[in-house]
Amino acid sequence: MIGQPGEWLLVKGIAAGILVAAPVGPVNVLCAARSIARGWRAGIVSGFGAAAAAAVFAAIAALGLGLVMDFLTAHRAELSLAGAAFLFVYGLRTLIARPPAPDGGADAGGAEDAGDAASAFLLTLANPITVFSCVGVYVACGIQADSRVDVGDAQLVAGVFLGALVWWLAVATAASRLRARFAGGGFVWANRV
Repeated sequence: MIGQPGEWLLVKGIAAGILVAAPVGPVNVLCAARSIARGWRAGIVSGFGAAAAAAVFAAIAALGLGLVMDFLTAHRAELSLAGAAFLFVYGLRTLIARPPAPDGGADAGGAEDAGDAASAFLLTLANPITVFSCVGVYVACGIQADSRVDVGDAQLVAGVFLGALVWWLAVATAASRLRARFAGGGFVWANRV
């Protein structure tokens, strides 16, 4: 990162992470729905997976991995189709899901946490809009790659991860506070929406 002080890279990374995570899309809906249905932990674990995917994109941008970006651009149609298929299956499962028991399914943990994080990670990676929004946000923040890997790259990636995680923390917290307002029928309608 030529001519950019390290502390500004961390701040730019945090801003970029929030900007990449903030647009309402399938991952925001996923995080909010899991927070409402199963509690704060399910939402933040999903957000952690999405933040990790944002960090992967930040690493690609910071390290100037042109081959990866060229591949993503060249296979945009295939990636869009794969992402759409993933979203369709997830949406269908959500649509037909039964509401949780009034006291069941709250903050289960364990293997369910791993599945929540992994599915949000994969959904974020499979969403081509995320790829192109990352590129746009990084350009807008003045983030550019150079030919070397240094501490600035690590600061940038860490900043993007932290910024995205801050966003997911806010989403999970807000949605889990709404949880008490949903009864069985409310969950069904929330899933349909």
